[in-house]
Amino acid sequence: MTNPAQHESASPRDLVGIGIGPCNLSLAALADPLAELDAVFYEQRPGFDWHPGLLIKGATIQVPFLADLVTLADPTSPWSFPNYLRTRERLFPFYFAERFHIQRAEYDAYCRWVAQSLPGLHFHHQVDSVRWNPEQDVFEVDFTQLDADGEVQALGRTHTRNIVLGVGTAPHVPDPLRPLVDAPGVPVIHAADYLDHRDSLLAAEHVTVVGSGQSGAEVFLDLLRHRPEGRERLHWIGRSEAFSPMEYSKLGLEHFTPDYTRYFHALAEPVRDRLTAAQWQLHKGIDAGTLAAIHDELYRRALGGWPDAVLTPGVRVRTAGRIATTKVELHLEHLQQGSRSRLTTSAVVLATGYRERPLDRILAGLDPYMRRDSSERPRIDEEFRLVLDPSVIGSVYVQNAELHTHGVGAPDLGLAAWRSATILNSLTGKSPYPLPARTAFTTFGLQDALPLVRPARQAPRQLTPLADGR
Repeated sequence: MTNPAQHESASPRDLVGIGIGPCNLSLAALADPLAELDAVFYEQRPGFDWHPGLLIKGATIQVPFLADLVTLADPTSPWSFPNYLRTRERLFPFYFAERFHIQRAEYDAYCRWVAQSLPGLHFHHQVDSVRWNPEQDVFEVDFTQLDADGEVQALGRTHTRNIVLGVGTAPHVPDPLRPLVDAPGVPVIHAADYLDHRDSLLAAEHVTVVGSGQSGAEVFLDLLRHRPEGRERLHWIGRSEAFSPMEYSKLGLEHFTPDYTRYFHALAEPVRDRLTAAQWQLHKGIDAGTLAAIHDELYRRALGGWPDAVLTPGVRVRTAGRIATTKVELHLEHLQQGSRSRLTTSAVVLATGYRERPLDRILAGLDPYMRRDSSERPRIDEEFRLVLDPSVIGSVYVQNAELHTHGVGAPDLGLAAWRSATILNSLTGKSPYPLPARTAFTTFGLQDALPLVRPARQAPRQLTPLADGR
């Protein structure tokens, strides 16, 4: 176990990272070769852990393997996914497998390899508070070192010129179902914990999956494949009007480019908010292959009679309660029909997504310096820095907490390396990672298009003489 004094620097560090998920792991990997940069990263968990409850066998990530931690900023980095394959002597098998989208379990194993190899990553460290010290012009970061059981082992403090927050997202549980999740008895779990409860869900008399996104589809498909034919006893409901495929056209994907991110950031706040709500299908739809697999499984089972599985979109859960100790009753409303009904079930899986973890607790000490928008959200500049009072000469960068300012690409793994490179270029005042000036064929705004429009050379106007008789 590392002693806090052993990794405390005598002089202020250049950067302290809070949280070690894919975003900050990307930043740590790209910071690794920058010898002049003194950086350290803290994470309260015992090790890298990427959605372990959803590492369902065969499930793939929804971005190509090139969207690893580093490649789209530095293809020569030793921390790339191809180099991971090489160290495992699996480069040729991967080459012949011809897989553009890798399995989630493989992405998780790759990230674990990077996390176990990089210096400066300190797990079992919970950051408690961040303050600005105006007398020394540094941030003070207080943390608690935890033992293997998660108990307090030591307290520590480090000083830094800059901070990057990568605390990620947390499972979201709708209000009507929140009282049921923590109560004993009938399993009501978030999809984030699916694999931990999979055996009991497969044994349950009836299972309801709530949520019409990718996680809901994957959980429903896994349950469908492993429950008895003709006795599936499954319900799948969601608020969206259909079990809709994710937008995956080539030009549609250009919304996940730096070009679109810069365009979105420059829009007015009300426009950004309206777009964020309207663009759900860009990142909350279902992979078309998963939808096809569900239909294939249902069709295969239908050869012996219609499977006992009900799929109903456009439904919200109004309220919910327990019936004795063995059942849950969901009160449902169909949003288009306006009709209501009740559903009794033995178990519920909430595939209801994730929400950005609030920054208020950890940044309470910086609240007097923070600038906020009209909805009291932190203002974030184009280089992913919190907008602070000019008296604070250090920077606080954020990762995957800027959906309201940078758009749908904020949580996307495909932009992680570019964002990390942008932060490092900003932090160092140099360009250790030169970034492309243009990344999309689409020009998203008229102002951006103007330099590309070449004015036509106008020839002198000449009058055409009229022919006789006309």
